Amino acid sequence: MAKHKILTKIIGAAAFSTAVVGAGGYWLAGNTSMGERQTMEGSREWQAKRYDLSFYDELEKTDYTITSYDGYILHCQFCKNPVSTDRYIILSHGHSDTHYGAVKYMKLYLDLGFNCIIYDLRGHGDNERTHCTFGIREGRDLYELVLDTKRRYGSDIRLALHGESLGSATTVTCLGFEPDVEFAVCDCGFADIENVLLGVVHSFHGPDAVYLFTSEINKLRFGYRYQEMRPIDSLKGNNIPMLFLHGEEDNFISPDNSRRMQAATLGYSELHLIPGANHAESVLVEPELYKKYVTEFISHI
Repeated sequence: MAKHKILTKIIGAAAFSTAVVGAGGYWLAGNTSMGERQTMEGSREWQAKRYDLSFYDELEKTDYTITSYDGYILHCQFCKNPVSTDRYIILSHGHSDTHYGAVKYMKLYLDLGFNCIIYDLRGHGDNERTHCTFGIREGRDLYELVLDTKRRYGSDIRLALHGESLGSATTVTCLGFEPDVEFAVCDCGFADIENVLLGVVHSFHGPDAVYLFTSEINKLRFGYRYQEMRPIDSLKGNNIPMLFLHGEEDNFISPDNSRRMQAATLGYSELHLIPGANHAESVLVEPELYKKYVTEFISHI
């Protein structure tokens, strides 16, 4: 009887642990891939509280859509530089944000003589709601936007890319398709989503089993395991010049991600850590230093 009670307790504990891991994994898969996204109004309001948007409001802008590789519709906005120029840059925002999240980088590029194109990443902003694949589908979307930009504004334009966080991962993944761009600026991106999600699990004192189970749930629900979401793999053979920027105090996506990606790319690259900046804060914390690094990088290449 005693052995039976012990066995019952062991089975009960195992079932409870499995249920906890299962519930945690299901929640994490849903929250990461289909979590809450900012509204257009909320995103703009967040920006307006942190810097002056008047320059953006005064720009000549054109809203349009493109159809991506699988028929998905992406909402885009062309922001014309007041000075005539053949230089263009596509700016990709971060996870859960909208195209307004890219506006904080625009003044820098306008001053450097670029027309700016911002857009809502797949599943964000004005686009139809869908799950995030942390670079896999998003990177191909960006490649389609590069092709559209060349068709729309001329095959001889000088085009570049800039991305923040998920937008950085999107930019890096896009490079695997060998887009016709002059350079890429990647701010606080992840080399792979695995190290970020494991960090989240560990912050809640969860075991690695939660992450592994979550990855399998994500595969069943959305078609991809997290282990497949590796922007760094797109840098094999890459010769497009890259500037990596990362907040030195980033405790969400470690600066080591940018170090790894710089080591992985074959072409010219620079890496600069921004002192005092946490995740996606660099251009707000040190705007002049940020501008200096970008300006010098462009001048060098």
